[in-house]
Amino acid sequence: MANPSPSPSPAVVTSGKPWLAHYDANVPAEPSIPHVQLPQLLTEAAAQCGDRTAIIFYGNRLTYLQLELAADRFARALRSLGIGAGDRVAICLPNVPQFPIAFYGTLRAGAVAIPTNPLYTATEMEHHLKDSGAKALITLDILYPTVHAVRQDTPLAHVILTNVADYLPMPLSLLYPLKEAREQRGKPHVPESAIKHDPSIVQLKDLLARVPAKRGGVPLLDLPAAGSPDDLAVLQYTGGTTGVSKGAMLTHRNLVANAIQTGIWPGEARFTAHTAVVALPFFHVYGLTVGMNMNIYNAATMVLLPRFVPADVLATIQKYHPDLFPGIPTMYLAIAREIEKRGKGEKIDSVKVCLSGAAPLLGEVQKRFEEVSGAHIAEGYGLSEASPVTHSNPLRGDRRLGTIGVPLPGTEARIVDPQTGATMPLGERGEITIRGPQVMRGYWNRPDETAKVLQDGWLRTGDIGVMDADGYFTIVDRAKDLIIAGGYNIYPREVEEVVAQHPAVQEVVVVGVPDEYRGETVRAYVVLKEGATATADEIIQFSKQELAVYKAPKQVVFRTELPKTLVGKPLRRALRDEAAAEYAATQQQSK
Repeated sequence: MANPSPSPSPAVVTSGKPWLAHYDANVPAEPSIPHVQLPQLLTEAAAQCGDRTAIIFYGNRLTYLQLELAADRFARALRSLGIGAGDRVAICLPNVPQFPIAFYGTLRAGAVAIPTNPLYTATEMEHHLKDSGAKALITLDILYPTVHAVRQDTPLAHVILTNVADYLPMPLSLLYPLKEAREQRGKPHVPESAIKHDPSIVQLKDLLARVPAKRGGVPLLDLPAAGSPDDLAVLQYTGGTTGVSKGAMLTHRNLVANAIQTGIWPGEARFTAHTAVVALPFFHVYGLTVGMNMNIYNAATMVLLPRFVPADVLATIQKYHPDLFPGIPTMYLAIAREIEKRGKGEKIDSVKVCLSGAAPLLGEVQKRFEEVSGAHIAEGYGLSEASPVTHSNPLRGDRRLGTIGVPLPGTEARIVDPQTGATMPLGERGEITIRGPQVMRGYWNRPDETAKVLQDGWLRTGDIGVMDADGYFTIVDRAKDLIIAGGYNIYPREVEEVVAQHPAVQEVVVVGVPDEYRGETVRAYVVLKEGATATADEIIQFSKQELAVYKAPKQVVFRTELPKTLVGKPLRRALRDEAAAEYAATQQQSK
């Protein structure tokens, strides 16, 4: 397809510009965002496609009508616990059917959902629960020991426990507890008797049994009338450049808008039948929107995988023949490797569209995956503060490798001078700023931090990019210190604070270094105290006690001193450049 001839204004690129039609006339330039709260999308999907399968979980199926009724019942269950408008509910679950049930049920009850990573350590969990003021939490029973370790220092009044087996088909539902018992042997646990005798802890299946959705066609417990689209819906926690995790306040309008913006991007009629493999975790904002909300908006069938295992993904694709597979670069690389290892007999040609985000997509990764799959990957861009998607390459027409594509419908983006805020000429580098209906209200209880990133209606991304004459954006440098490993945002300061607590460590600087599989990996440069000794493995294991596994250093390099400025500030960039040169030399030698 030829490049469009009209050029957007150098001041603002808007998806409403005429050039969008050159890519796909079926994608509206300005989408109609209904004045509704997010659960309405599920209600509409159930009304239009009630018998369509919404979720497949290891063979067990839930229709859209069943999912709608389950969310309704969960909402009433929360109301029976005294949870209502504005209360915060933490959802600490992997990709199991209970996640969308709890998420949409929480919102329908008028409460605020807090997606929480099940990999969090007790320290990380405590911060999120305290900072958000969460009144209730739902999690897997095997994860409760982490919650129990910090609960007395949090405002939690209710804990709802569930089990993966609750939504498994026979005989898996009988076999899973045995597998779980073997895996948990030797790990911290809370005596079952202590849980049973704690009135503030309830099993989800017991809670739902006590509060059926309806009796005789009449709801037992009335739900509040739907509030305003501008009401807070989600606190999506994101790291800060200082290492302090902040809650991005996403409203119902933000999330509805982004579900629709991504849902209409393929240029098809709403409710067109699709099947998606969803290995992206729902607790991550990318998985929340592109893996769940977008698919519910279009009433797509979601095949859920609680963990990303390449062999499992291949088996799932071959069994259910999905046409959609949203992912991150490490997933696509891992699947390509798995197929290459098995040989040409492996086919996943049912997959037609792959949306890639959360980390930069290397051209080599895109090429390898597309060659073995036959699918097309459309690279996009976003951030938690924008619900998260703001840009994407067109799914039809002119995909430009190395770019993040064009702004989504209804989204404006521009390049500005990071210091002055002045708009940069076309082709010049500057900070990417965003304006659109998906941009957050601000950071939870952090007005000063909000003021730094939201200015005159524009969101400062902190990412340096360039825009060409056709409206395509390219990221040329990320936010100053951010490490993106396997799609996860990792902030060096947070890791440094933990490593520095090791008794043998005098100084530490953490940087992201190139990694073929994860995109980047975490390396700690360490100076030991005089006379002290420590091994790299000791420091890595020490870090894992306070950090989620994906945040802990994967590499430790010992130095007698660190490069510093004249005023004594460590030169982080010098270490990054050194690591990049080292990686490039290694790659050259391997050719």
